[in-house]
Amino acid sequence: MLRYMTAGESHGRGLVVIVDGLPAGLPLTEEDVNQELARRQRGYGRGARMAIERDRVQIIGGVRHGRTLGSPVGMLIENRDWENWREVMSTEPGEAPRVTRPRPGHADLAGLVKYGHDDVRNVLERASARETAARVAAGAVAAVLLREVGIRLLGYVVAVGEVTAEVSLPREGQDPVTAWESWRELEKRTMLRCPDPAAEREMIAAIDRARSRGDTLGGVVEVVALGVPPGLGSYGQWDRRLDGRLAGAVMAVNGIKAVEIGDGFRAAARPGSLVHDPILPGEGTRRWRRASNRAGGLEGGVTNGEPVVLRAAMKPIATLARPLPSVDIDTWRPAAAHHERSDVCAVPAAGVVVEAAVSFVLADAFLEKFGGDSMEEVTRNYAAYREGFQ
Repeated sequence: MLRYMTAGESHGRGLVVIVDGLPAGLPLTEEDVNQELARRQRGYGRGARMAIERDRVQIIGGVRHGRTLGSPVGMLIENRDWENWREVMSTEPGEAPRVTRPRPGHADLAGLVKYGHDDVRNVLERASARETAARVAAGAVAAVLLREVGIRLLGYVVAVGEVTAEVSLPREGQDPVTAWESWRELEKRTMLRCPDPAAEREMIAAIDRARSRGDTLGGVVEVVALGVPPGLGSYGQWDRRLDGRLAGAVMAVNGIKAVEIGDGFRAAARPGSLVHDPILPGEGTRRWRRASNRAGGLEGGVTNGEPVVLRAAMKPIATLARPLPSVDIDTWRPAAAHHERSDVCAVPAAGVVVEAAVSFVLADAFLEKFGGDSMEEVTRNYAAYREGFQ
C-alpha cells in the first residue's frame, strides 16, 4: 500500500511528509518535487504569504544517489515565515496572545469544540491550507512513478467565479507525453493555469473586482490522466472502487466542496443513450475503442482504458479582508471574525493540490495491481499485463 502522512503547522518550523510503500529504484530528485511546489505557489490572486515563502524540499531519507531505496521517503519543507513567529509558535512552555474570534467557513469553531481549546490558533495552524504543500510533495513523488509507466496528468482551471473557460486540451488520441509537455509549456505563460486566454482575462478582472470589495472567489479545476491502463481499482468491495477513492482524496483538499467524474452532474439530466459510451471494434493494435468518454475513464469503480477525467469545485476562501460576523469566545458577544493575510483566489493552487491527490491515488492503485519491491519488477509485471489486452 502506498501511503503518506504529514506533520507541521502553518507558521511552525516547517512541514514534514513521509511517503511509504514506494518500490526501490525509482529515479527521484529534490527538483522533481520543487517544480510542483513552485506550481502551487503561482497564480493571480495569491496573498502576501506566497511572497515570503520559497518552497523547497529537502529529501532526508529513503533516497540514495537519485534513486529510492524501498524504505520510507522523508521530506522537509521549511517555513521561511517561521522567523516572524518564533515566540507565537514556540514548542516550549509559555504563553502568546490568543485568537478568540473564529472565522466562518474555517475549522475554527468546530475545532475549538472538538479538542477543547480556548485559542483559535491551536486549530487554524494545522487546518490551514499551508499543509497542502506537503501533500503536493507526496503527489509529486507519485507523479514521478506514474511518468515512469507512461501516465501523465494534465491539470488546469476551467472556472473562476461565474467565468467559465472553453477547454480544448487533448483528452484522448494523443501521446500522453506530448500532450503533457505541450500543456506544461503553455501553463508557464498563463496567470491562472487556464488554457482559454479570453476566459483567463475575464477571470483576472473578476478577481480584481472581488479584491476591491474585500471579497474572495472560488472556482472549478479539471484533472485529466492520460495513459491509464484498464483494470485499476475493483468493484469487489465499496472501499476499493477507484472512483470513490479519487473522490475521497480530492474532497479532502482544503476548500473543495464537490467532485465529479466524467459528465458527473450533467449525466443526471440526460437519458442513458446520451450518457453511456458505446464499445466499438478497435483500430490497429487495439482490440476495442470507445465512441466517447462520458464516464471519465471509470466504470464500476475500475479504469476502462480511457483518460480519467475529474473536476473539483472550490468554495471561495473563508478569510475575508472585510470579515464576516462572528463572536468572541471569551464573552460570546458579537464580533468581527479574526483576519490575517489571505488570498483573494487560490483556485490555481488548489488545482495543483487536486492534481497531486489524483496522482497519489492512481499511483497507489497502479502499485496495487502491478506491485513489486523494485521498479524493475513493477515494470516487468505491467509489460506482461499489457500484452494481454493490446
